[in-house]
Amino acid sequence: MARNKEGVVLVIDVGPSMHSVLPEIEKVCSLLIQKKLVFSRYDEVGFVLFGTADTKNELKEEIGGYEHVTVLRNIKVVDEDLVDALQKLPRGSVPGDFLDAIVVGMDMLIKKFGQTNKAKKRLCLITNAVSLIKDPFEGTKEDQVNTIATQMTAQGMKMDCVIVRMKQDWETNRRIMEENDFLMSVFSNKSSSKVVYVESPTSLLGALRTRNISPVTIYRGDFEISAQLKIKVWVYKKTSEEKFPTLKKYSDKAPSTDKFATHEIKVDYEYKSIEDPNKVVPPEQRIKGFQYGPQVVPISSAELEAVKFKPEKSVKLLGFTDASNVMRHYYLKDVNIFIAEPGNKKAILALSALARAMKEMNKVAIVRCVWRQGQGNVVVGVLTPNVSDKDNTPDSFYFNILPFAEDVREFQFPSFSNLPSSKQPNEKQQDAADKLVQMLDLAPPGKQEVLPPDFTPNPVLERYYRYLNLKSKHPDAAVSPLDETLRKITEPDVELLSRNKSIIEELRRSFELKDNPKLKKSARRIKERPSGSDEEREEFDKDADVKAIDSMEYSAKTEVEKVGDVNPVKDFEEMMSRRDNPKWISEAIQGMKNKIFDLVENSCEGDTFHKALQCLVALRKGCILEQEPKQFNDFLCHLSKFCQEKDLRSFCLYLTSHEFTLITKAEAPDSEIPEHEARSFMVKPELDSQNMKSEAKAEGDIMSIYLGGK
Repeated sequence: MARNKEGVVLVIDVGPSMHSVLPEIEKVCSLLIQKKLVFSRYDEVGFVLFGTADTKNELKEEIGGYEHVTVLRNIKVVDEDLVDALQKLPRGSVPGDFLDAIVVGMDMLIKKFGQTNKAKKRLCLITNAVSLIKDPFEGTKEDQVNTIATQMTAQGMKMDCVIVRMKQDWETNRRIMEENDFLMSVFSNKSSSKVVYVESPTSLLGALRTRNISPVTIYRGDFEISAQLKIKVWVYKKTSEEKFPTLKKYSDKAPSTDKFATHEIKVDYEYKSIEDPNKVVPPEQRIKGFQYGPQVVPISSAELEAVKFKPEKSVKLLGFTDASNVMRHYYLKDVNIFIAEPGNKKAILALSALARAMKEMNKVAIVRCVWRQGQGNVVVGVLTPNVSDKDNTPDSFYFNILPFAEDVREFQFPSFSNLPSSKQPNEKQQDAADKLVQMLDLAPPGKQEVLPPDFTPNPVLERYYRYLNLKSKHPDAAVSPLDETLRKITEPDVELLSRNKSIIEELRRSFELKDNPKLKKSARRIKERPSGSDEEREEFDKDADVKAIDSMEYSAKTEVEKVGDVNPVKDFEEMMSRRDNPKWISEAIQGMKNKIFDLVENSCEGDTFHKALQCLVALRKGCILEQEPKQFNDFLCHLSKFCQEKDLRSFCLYLTSHEFTLITKAEAPDSEIPEHEARSFMVKPELDSQNMKSEAKAEGDIMSIYLGGK
């Protein structure tokens, strides 16, 4: 058997307790064959059913026993007939013995591939494991499992066990289930077996590994801690996005009688001169050009190759940092896993010691990686320790690529907590939202997670493979509706929503819902307002309003474009919340500055100081939210100087009495003002305040003497 080929035997329980989930098992097994037809068409697959009324297997004929185990198909290269056979599995009538079925499957693989082909041999067991396993002739059941597991390891076989346990299965004999689960754990510990438990059709669809991807290292070499300390490591991909299959161009021009026609299309390109469209430009006369301002800069292939950065292949440690310093949203691309070089005990011990030390100290490592010699780029990433809880699995590291400055998108958004109270939920609304979140919890306490990533297939890919199989048999077939199992991945649970209508209705009642209609222009005619009495003008306004309402469906709401006189704080907040153009932030800040100057300068005995303070508070808050502390601090210093020069010290005293000061570094990271400097900003106005009080007291004394007072 070739290195990349795989021999698989599907061992399926068709006993009475499995009848309810067999339709889903048929789908997942059919999907396995469909993917092999696309990606691994030379793989070979066989089928064993247990729990059948009949018995059909070679071991029964050779040595006896192994009853109610039927070989549905011997190991053969995958074909379309196999897909059809899997979609109509027979229903058994007796409880099945999964140990007998495993032995029959192993016998098929040994007889087919022998001792010389150890590379890719796999058993896939699907059962609920609720039926009693018969006692062996000698020894215990555990001894029998140990013997089978030892033989599997010797033959280089792997086994995937999918235990399907629906709600009704938990009502059966618990003692039998616990015994069977123990036997499964022995397989997992003594051989290359993986055991997973699923409780829903959706998880079943993703539990069986339908595509076999060979592990390929992206790096083998030294993990350089220092010039004197290096650890041999291998790096594999841990998670990688499954791409949509590439659709190739196809031609039907080949004669139908030509059996060797590939139907492939070859594309050739010709480059012609603009001056002479009939002249073809040969490759040696072509050169790449790059736009640089208004001009195009030509760069030859040799120059482009020379300017490329060509670092040496290596993985080097740059240092350590607290795990809390690396944000989750910094992770880029796929996840890799670092393991020590297999068989290298010193490397395994060194890597394990490093991982456990980092785990205890809650640290992560920052490393610089060049995976291949001549690679054109360098990546910097974070290593997170992955300490194993199994004796036969060594410790490792997960690796995530970190962004450079050019990769980070710094978009500033205001915090919900800093919004006006009118735009924040009240207690009733918050309670209704909390109930909705609890209702739709995908991982409720004491229950299995509804959509675990390990067992949730991509519904787009799954639907595509099913349609591809249908299209291969019926070229004119229409696209079928979305399968119910896939629908549960893409849509909320209908039953859950129906059971909790009261929670959804409470949420709807808690928030005022309004239609957002298309706005129409007002048809109000502009009339001259009468210049008579107040009663005449009021009557005119009412009449005009009534006519305007009658002449249009809806009134258009205009966007605020400047800080007005009536309610400058509200205008400023609305302009700051606009996101249709970045200019509104700067215009709102500048408009508020001008308004504050006008209020302070045009005040009469401080009658506008309160309004000016309100505007300053709004401006300060807005500059913190938009990370513009320097603008506010510069403005406040300029305003203070302006008040000193224009003999408006009373406004400075007013700010001092309200403890109004600069934006500090603690409030906004971009601020350059420390806490003590912000406090000292208020000292000068306080001194001026004392001087003014002394002057006022002296003037009062003089006035009282002048009037004949004491």
